[in-house]
Amino acid sequence: MTSWVTTAINRIEADNHRSADTHLFKLDLPGLKGVDLYLKDESTHPTGSLKHRLARSLFLYALCNGKLKEGTPVIEASSGSTAVSEAYFAHMIGLPFIAVMPRRTARTKIRQIELYGGQCHFVESAPEMHDAAVRLADEMGGHFMDQFCYAERATDWRGNNNIAESIFRQMERETHPVPKTVVMSAGTGGTSATLGRYILYRGYETELVVVDPENSVFYDSYMTGDRDLRADCSSRIEGIGRPKVELSFQPDVIDRMIRVPDAASVATILWLDRLTGRRAGPSTGTNLWGALEIAAEMMGRGEEGSIVTLMCDSGQRYLDSYYDADWVAAQIGDTVPWTERLNAWC
Repeated sequence: MTSWVTTAINRIEADNHRSADTHLFKLDLPGLKGVDLYLKDESTHPTGSLKHRLARSLFLYALCNGKLKEGTPVIEASSGSTAVSEAYFAHMIGLPFIAVMPRRTARTKIRQIELYGGQCHFVESAPEMHDAAVRLADEMGGHFMDQFCYAERATDWRGNNNIAESIFRQMERETHPVPKTVVMSAGTGGTSATLGRYILYRGYETELVVVDPENSVFYDSYMTGDRDLRADCSSRIEGIGRPKVELSFQPDVIDRMIRVPDAASVATILWLDRLTGRRAGPSTGTNLWGALEIAAEMMGRGEEGSIVTLMCDSGQRYLDSYYDADWVAAQIGDTVPWTERLNAWC
């Protein structure tokens, strides 16, 4: 087993070594006075999203904890980017991969998982995914990766080229090299945990703000301290927001949370596309809306500084949803008032 594990780890580390860092680009807006705003483009990873980092960490964590051996089926409860990225790494080291997902999952995502040799196991609704994944792993003698449990502990928050270290290194030559604020949304809560821990570890005077969509309990849990909260429905902003407080969500390293209306999130990605030609996924809209709110607050106080947020994945995965006007009208609602507010920055 040891030789196979060593080979698997070497393959994953070699893939990481071949990969370049993701770009950090400055969003130049006439309405920004004394505030520099940056987006870190995580869509350029080999599997097209921020979840590439998470999937790599989860596989290394499972390998180094003796959870994976040659032939072990890997199971994950995910209908999104995490499943795509985990399928990629499972294929790389020769393990079967099964993603447990709702039957209504978009065909584009199913095809991406299948492209890397993964299989899809369908349930009727999102709340059924976790228990179905546990049962499937037990029946097959497989390993349930459980991103919502292990995301916050699988990544080395002290550095090792994690997302936080990458941001602060890339900012070193900017006018305001230490960001006043880093803005991140929460899906598992793993990335915000890494960012918050790294900021504290390095002693930076940087505020971590986590933005949350509608129908997610993270914001209410943060405000009340109640980790037992449950929501009756799921987030409409794919990839972020949860109906329950996941184990990976670490509120103690977060300085502030902001709830962002779903229509504002969608309006923001459509506005970003028209402004820059960069087509991003919906969680990027949540991030960027929150960053612009903070920029407005800073300008109102006469403060200068920098704000960094993330472009989590590409909008190419959402052409039949968030970039389809009829779908947006039916599922999200009117985005025009939010677009008008965004246009004031131009």
